[in-house]
Amino acid sequence: MNFTDQLLRAQARHDSFLCVGLDPEPAKFPSHWAGDASKIFDFCARIVDATKDLVCAFKPQIAYFAAHRAEAQLEELMAYMRRTAPQVPVILDAKRGDIGATAEQYAKEAFERYQADAVTLSPFMGFDSIEPYLRWPGKGAILLCRTSNPGGDDWQMQRLADVPGQPRLFEHLAALAQTTWNTNGQLALVVGATYPGEIAKVRELAPTLPLLIPGVGAQGGDAEATVRAGLRRAADGTVTGTIVVNSSRAVLYASQGTDFAEAARRVALATRDQLNAAAR
Repeated sequence: MNFTDQLLRAQARHDSFLCVGLDPEPAKFPSHWAGDASKIFDFCARIVDATKDLVCAFKPQIAYFAAHRAEAQLEELMAYMRRTAPQVPVILDAKRGDIGATAEQYAKEAFERYQADAVTLSPFMGFDSIEPYLRWPGKGAILLCRTSNPGGDDWQMQRLADVPGQPRLFEHLAALAQTTWNTNGQLALVVGATYPGEIAKVRELAPTLPLLIPGVGAQGGDAEATVRAGLRRAADGTVTGTIVVNSSRAVLYASQGTDFAEAARRVALATRDQLNAAAR
């Protein structure tokens, strides 16, 4: 089963558009583990156990593991999720952006070493930086398109004088991802929840691509506006353009006590229900 099919099946099975981001910061761990990087796997595994029936995806951010020399714990976590939540696709948040043989190695890292179902990529270097990932049948490639950080305006909002209609860079990227670049039918786009108007524009240009939307929760994105801007259904209710709404810190650090996993579940459940209410 390919990534998009896995995603849609998990959304239907768990009635959920929620993705939980796994961004472990030992300094923020519960008090009994605070500052202990050797507990990264244990912390994340507890979050997975508490939320695996409430989500459509998990998204570990590789930097939070690598910074603590915890790549082995990430491998262990990926294997654990495959055993205990095989119905939930896993997105490796790596934002890779190189070309040629280097991109081939990054793809091997994501899909072979870590066994991810999809990986986030920075497309700044063009299609050359995307194509090596598309050689992996069934694997997803999720491209940064309109990010939620203020500095995204430096590039993403610039108009392209040499392209008919002079679209902004993020608009041109969305159109390419929907058409020319989508050679394996497995592309998706990252669009920040802090810009619902631009989510709607991306959805207009890429009507069928999954949209990974970070920024709901601790970053202040509006859940209702996000769903209305990004989700599309056919007249019969079938989802034709799906969304994957990520929340990380609000779920992970809902409590610093020994009840952290139970608190994470409560926040994840509330967020899932909020997204679903907006989708109906």
